[in-house]
Amino acid sequence: MNLKKLSAELIGTAWLVLGGCGAAVLAAAFPNVGIGLNGVSLAFGFTVLTMAYSIGSVSGCHLNPAVTIGLAAAGKHPKNEIIPYIIAQIIGGIVGAGILFVIASGKAGFDVVASGFAANGFGEHSPGGYSMMAALVTEFVATAFFLFIILSSTDKKAPAGFAPIAIGLALTLIHLITIPVTNTSVNPARSLGPALFVGGWALEQVWLFFAAPILGAIAGAFMYKSVVCTDCTTK
Repeated sequence: MNLKKLSAELIGTAWLVLGGCGAAVLAAAFPNVGIGLNGVSLAFGFTVLTMAYSIGSVSGCHLNPAVTIGLAAAGKHPKNEIIPYIIAQIIGGIVGAGILFVIASGKAGFDVVASGFAANGFGEHSPGGYSMMAALVTEFVATAFFLFIILSSTDKKAPAGFAPIAIGLALTLIHLITIPVTNTSVNPARSLGPALFVGGWALEQVWLFFAAPILGAIAGAFMYKSVVCTDCTTK
């Protein structure tokens, strides 16, 4: 297994969690100049956009176990690299959350549990009080469309060089829609990192943010193979 690929996935996922969750924890409600939902959504989109241009040529810039599984389901990623990629991404997510924890703890009175630490949740832990079923549908559908966009924008028929923009904007749009429901996951590694620091309810609910994105990614791969891909019949 190419260590450069795994290192790129670890670094990229750490950047995604630090940049996206960092925007939510450090800047979203900052007095007078808080960036709010729009700013956090852009921050997540920017992390993927910047890393896609930085490490896309090295590892493909998955940054997400669901993306890796979805790409493999579409025949666009070697199946023997699924587990190593996921391990690197999960470690990266934990590293990113750890860096954010150190920074956030530098403010007097910071309480990681009380802050929520950008953890994903449903029910009483949903930002808008949405149910488990609403969260499940949200994460499944959002990830399915995310994979459809990733696969379609990187298809050989798509305009070359523009995929990172489409993917970054797609993730921004997904956050604009789904932050009120689940704080937006569509990424198990992004969910697990903050959950480990919050503990309790966040770890109890993190199963949904593994199951729904992974199943959604497989559905997105099926959509791509059925609608866009012209050379998938033999895969």
